[in-house]
Amino acid sequence: MTRRTTTRTLFAGGPGGVPVEVERKRVRRLNLRVRADGSAHLSVPARCPLSEAQRFLDAHETWLRKHVRRREERADVPDDGLVPLWGALVPLPAGTAPDELYRTELAARLPEVAARMEAALGVRAAGWQLRAMSTRWGSCTPRTARIRVNVRVAAYPPTCLDYVVAHELTHLLEPSHDERFHALLAGAYPDERAARALLRRPARAVADDSSPTVNVDETISG
Repeated sequence: MTRRTTTRTLFAGGPGGVPVEVERKRVRRLNLRVRADGSAHLSVPARCPLSEAQRFLDAHETWLRKHVRRREERADVPDDGLVPLWGALVPLPAGTAPDELYRTELAARLPEVAARMEAALGVRAAGWQLRAMSTRWGSCTPRTARIRVNVRVAAYPPTCLDYVVAHELTHLLEPSHDERFHALLAGAYPDERAARALLRRPARAVADDSSPTVNVDETISG
């Protein structure tokens, strides 16, 4: 007799977090893994309460985001040699790593976006840093007013950079993520939910859905 398996989806970090396929199997303990395509799977014992599975996922959210991102990065340069850039697929210049391209692009675009969002919020950052980060799109230290932006946001449509910059600048006014924070953020960037939805998806999938392949030189100059 074949035993039927039961699967459902939970989200590490709560609603809007990393989606994880949860499957009840004949195992003794919870086993979390990230597949080659970047999807996450959790095997749980047959009698394990879903509440326990959710606590396990929440406790391992940082690990999960890191490994999902790594898988996505490996898939960013398929055999066709195209990478997502500002929401479109472009040829990767020979001898250039994707993060190098993203850093160059972000360095060119960030000053205009930062100035625009600083004016909208009435604040000013003391400094900006570009980093390749695995688990965050940006971070802010309110005490020093210094902000870091993940170079890989350049893989997504430009509106996502607007959102990340506005989000981190808002922390100069409100360090937490309470109601005041979201109200302030909405004044500079009203569609937070849409931007977050884009950033939860693989950049390649967003580019495949939204635009045709373009020439990298045209994208850089435009």
